[in-house]
Amino acid sequence: MPWKNQGGGPWGQGPKGPWGGGPQSVGPRPPDLEDLLRRGQDRLQQLLPGGHFSGMGIALVLAGALVIWGLSGFFRVQSEELGVVLRFGKHVRTVDPGLNYHLPYPIETVLLPKALRVSTISIGMTLIDDPARRGRTMRDVPEESLMLTGDENIVDVDFTVLWRIKPNGVGNFLFNIQNPEGTVKAVAESAMREVIGRSQIQPILTGARNTTEQAVHELMQKTLDNYGSGVQITQVQMQKVDPPAQVIDAFRDVQAARADFERLQNEAQSYANRVVPDARGRAAQILQVAEGYKEQAVAEAKGQSARFTKVYDEYKKAPDVTRQRIYLETMERILGGSEKLVYDGGNNGQGQGLVPYLPLSELTPRRPAPTAGQPQSGGAR
Repeated sequence: MPWKNQGGGPWGQGPKGPWGGGPQSVGPRPPDLEDLLRRGQDRLQQLLPGGHFSGMGIALVLAGALVIWGLSGFFRVQSEELGVVLRFGKHVRTVDPGLNYHLPYPIETVLLPKALRVSTISIGMTLIDDPARRGRTMRDVPEESLMLTGDENIVDVDFTVLWRIKPNGVGNFLFNIQNPEGTVKAVAESAMREVIGRSQIQPILTGARNTTEQAVHELMQKTLDNYGSGVQITQVQMQKVDPPAQVIDAFRDVQAARADFERLQNEAQSYANRVVPDARGRAAQILQVAEGYKEQAVAEAKGQSARFTKVYDEYKKAPDVTRQRIYLETMERILGGSEKLVYDGGNNGQGQGLVPYLPLSELTPRRPAPTAGQPQSGGAR
């Protein structure tokens, strides 16, 4: 018996399965695209004047689209940013923070680099997450920090570089270098190695930090300017300058001995500064006293010679009288301060010729004996 398909197959009418049910739909049905287009067209016709796509309606739609396209050119530049306006990809101007405007896309576009922010790059150290401390900790990077000095020693240098974008070099910063932060870090490490390679280890470890930082700063800025990077180096700060960990104890002993040497040298210099001026003052005083004694002795000698000359002149005029006068003055000077006994020289030395002498010198104040050459008051003439 032939089988005829009457719309339901051998199980009857409709799309039914062998158990009497049709195919079951699984999940939500997708939206009908034609229905959506038809609804959107109806709503658009309701908004347009006349309810259909007339010339006026099309003009209003184009005008509205043009207004929206023109308003899309407004943009805001934040406080740390500068706006770099590109016209068909070419840098035409730079705008300051605030509300600004550029011709809508695709005529002009804007880039907003953080040109007013000072960035920091660390060389020789890096921050890593520390789960034990629930935060971040600093880890040394010996591949970056170990450097060779000019006297063939190794020093461990950790430093940071503060940099920013030049206000007039934003275009160079965006278009001349591909990786600005990596470029600044590579230049900083290279400049520090060059400066350390020209220096001795002892000044680096002690008092030459400022000189080293200034030299690295200048070398970095010169290199980045040659690249046309538009980067300005603000400051170079050396955080840690130590010998390698394997020999740091020996270096510390050397530094301690050097510090003791400098301390003792300073103490000796201080003692010298205190003693030498005192000795110079005493020497100057002795010289002044000697000079005074010299002048006094010369003056006395000149006075005595002048007096002797005068006496000699008088002697030549009257030799007998002058001789007697000198004799009497000399005897007066000699006998004036001595005890005296008077003896008349008679009676054969039996002592009956002694004349009692009243010791007037003990009863009256004794006058000081006159010096040589001084005339006696009341003496014989």
